Amino acid sequence: MRRLAIFLGIILLGPAAGGQTTAHISTPTSAPTSAPPDVYLITIDTLRADHVGCYGYKQVETPALDALAADGARFTEAFTHSPITNTSHITILTGLLPSVHGVTDFGVPLSPQHVTAAELLKKHGYHTAAFIGAVILDSNTLAPGLNRGFDFYDNFPETDGKNSNGTNKERWGRVERRGMEVVAHAEAWFDKHRTGPHFVWVHLYDPHDPYEPPPPFSEKYKDHLYDGEIAYADSALARWIAFLKKAGVYDNAIIVVTGDHGEGLGEHGEETHGLFLYDSTLHIPLILKMPLKAAAGAHHGTVIDAQVRTTDILPTFLAATGIAAPAELNGESLLPLVGVRTEVRASEAEPSSSESNRALFGETDYPLRWGWAPLRALRADHTKLIDAPRPELYDLQADPKELKNLYAPDGSATQNMQAEMAKWKAKFPPQSASGKPGETLPDPKDKVEEQNLLHHAMLAADDNRSSDARQFLEKALQLDPSSPTALRQIGELELAAGDLAKAAVHLKRACRLRPDDSTAAFELGEALEKSSDWLGARDALESGLKLAPGQLSARLRLGHVYLQLKDAKNAEDQFEAALLVDSSNSDGRLGLAEAQIQQSDFAAALPDLEAFTNADPRNAEAQRLLARAYRGLGREQDAKRAEERTAALEKK
Repeated sequence: MRRLAIFLGIILLGPAAGGQTTAHISTPTSAPTSAPPDVYLITIDTLRADHVGCYGYKQVETPALDALAADGARFTEAFTHSPITNTSHITILTGLLPSVHGVTDFGVPLSPQHVTAAELLKKHGYHTAAFIGAVILDSNTLAPGLNRGFDFYDNFPETDGKNSNGTNKERWGRVERRGMEVVAHAEAWFDKHRTGPHFVWVHLYDPHDPYEPPPPFSEKYKDHLYDGEIAYADSALARWIAFLKKAGVYDNAIIVVTGDHGEGLGEHGEETHGLFLYDSTLHIPLILKMPLKAAAGAHHGTVIDAQVRTTDILPTFLAATGIAAPAELNGESLLPLVGVRTEVRASEAEPSSSESNRALFGETDYPLRWGWAPLRALRADHTKLIDAPRPELYDLQADPKELKNLYAPDGSATQNMQAEMAKWKAKFPPQSASGKPGETLPDPKDKVEEQNLLHHAMLAADDNRSSDARQFLEKALQLDPSSPTALRQIGELELAAGDLAKAAVHLKRACRLRPDDSTAAFELGEALEKSSDWLGARDALESGLKLAPGQLSARLRLGHVYLQLKDAKNAEDQFEAALLVDSSNSDGRLGLAEAQIQQSDFAAALPDLEAFTNADPRNAEAQRLLARAYRGLGREQDAKRAEERTAALEKK
């Protein structure tokens, strides 16, 4: 362990974006040690650095971001390690690379062995809270473990997400919150927890597609709706900053505002993000405001041109609050770059110079969702190597848009970057893979048009535009008739429309092409069950449950299939397994009773049926089963009364 070095002198890194020059930094001062500073993290989803005012973009107004940059330091060369929302946020909050924390897709739990920013700050007396703008960061569903250490984590309410006619409810409140609502939730929590110190994370999802800014931004930016979403998110940030100032905590606060990733906007053919590792989706804004006392020796509006990464954010928080950093962190504090002295003990592995090589290791496993090759990238010394089936090498100074691939297997630049990438890869677990042994997965560059269509189809289906979704999927299948994702999605549309025969055809093909897709297997089971193909439904549901044993709905459906097959013992097993997941599930309780009655085990069925009907006397199916149980036990009068109640309920 060694202390971070104390930096004196001048940071002079050349011209900065927007006509500014890097500030002259003199006489750094120590971070405050009296009153612990509040720590505020604001992440703005899908925010490209080159679409922010203070980064030189003239087509959008971002006064809140610009003002914060004027109060602190703006990093012109900040990059994310992952172009996927939950993976990137977990990297920010753990200081670990995706290959290290292991959360490379939605729904993957964060291992308890990896400590979060909230856990570290909470141990040192911080009140911790998180306010998210999208369900993909919900710790109950798609981001399990991300809530660890937070006193309050503002998950989305549990709903079935469907209207009475089976269509999806509107997106707002179901999968997304407007930025103003997120900030209002944060303000309400803060008002109840005035005493500090605080660590608060606010996530503004608005710039993520679909781009639908509210008025007046929808009108002002009607020809650039992505920019309109950014302007709206900036207005939500302005409200939050104004609240912090009014609460009297702004001056002594550490504030970081950053993006989790950027947006393709058609560059390299990518309309959104997740597939590629070009700077269009990796280059993000990063603004750091320190407490006024700590920043007293540094000019406001400092511009730093050194390359930095999102793994550097957590080490910065820890250094600024005097908390020792865990040895496993993959980043290093940004404070030396802005001339702030700290006395925090850093890990032995952490470089002790602001001139250390902050190389960026980029990762995306998102292509694996479609059976395509995952990508890795190394960005260092103004050069980028992208490890893909067809590798790429770019000179970022001469070719910042990454349009001229200079990869040459025998070239010295290629070999040097490959050697460096090999060192990074050697630190991590083996890369994820799919497909048959020895099979080369398709290069995502060859699949970008198909991926755009699949993404449009997903959004259209979620927005109840089934006809549009079907058109997108049919175009995708023209590009690749064997696309398991397109086949599954079009099968889902047919299933929702009630065309069970077509649904089964598409879903069977999807299952054959991707036998590890549990969702396709479950949906095939549903289509076959509704078609009264009990044996086919049984096989499909059992196949899906081997891949994903915890699926409650599949257990219940398979239990009912076994009842139809008069296989009561296996039905009983499925309902019991379902009740282990949710002991109060009414479908599971009644299904178990039916299975027990089919086996003439009336005594086993009776107690729970009596409890069920006492709690819910208007459930006709429960009354019918209760009558059968009574009759099986020879309690004829009780059976007749239950049958009378059943008949009365059915008349209603």
